[in-house]
Amino acid sequence: MRLPLVNSVIKPLMLGLLLSLAHPSSAEVVAPGNYRVDPDHSTILFTVSHLGTSVLTGRFNAVEGSFVVGPNQAPRVDISIKTASVDTNHEKRDAHLRSPDFFNVKQFPVMHFVADKVDYDTQGQPTALHGKLSLHGKTKPVTLDLSPVGAGKDPWGGYRAGFNAKTILKRSDFGMDFMPGGIGDEITVTLNIEAIKE
Repeated sequence: MRLPLVNSVIKPLMLGLLLSLAHPSSAEVVAPGNYRVDPDHSTILFTVSHLGTSVLTGRFNAVEGSFVVGPNQAPRVDISIKTASVDTNHEKRDAHLRSPDFFNVKQFPVMHFVADKVDYDTQGQPTALHGKLSLHGKTKPVTLDLSPVGAGKDPWGGYRAGFNAKTILKRSDFGMDFMPGGIGDEITVTLNIEAIKE
């Protein structure tokens, strides 16, 4: 007769405990220092409206870079992405995206983001990057909202930190205005970065 009570009370408590262990309430404060982007565990994603009826998602598969963390450190973020690595899981569309209608990868093989200002919260966690993005032959100021994911020692004796960064760009600002109306002008860009402390 007590079994239903056990199931209705104990199981939810156990589930809540497991979830709290799997998702800590706050990320460890990232240790200050120089970091190198781990390209094998980092992802650059983008979404854009298609015909006003759906949202297309794509990614870039080749990213590299480095950055400095710490409110008392000289701010420096340097990220490079190969435009030819664009991938929307559709070969014909990806070939079109690499053409002069869009990224024109032969003339502009790399997009480059450099930040010279970093905002930090009271705990010393970075919250925003202010810099410039060079894309398609144009350079524009860009701010990325930043949120730490986690940090700590890895199984190989190193120290890693992860961040999510997000911004919204207008492709027309960078001279990419093919098919206006059919393809949205605003592009949401998300960077999921894992980096190794040097």
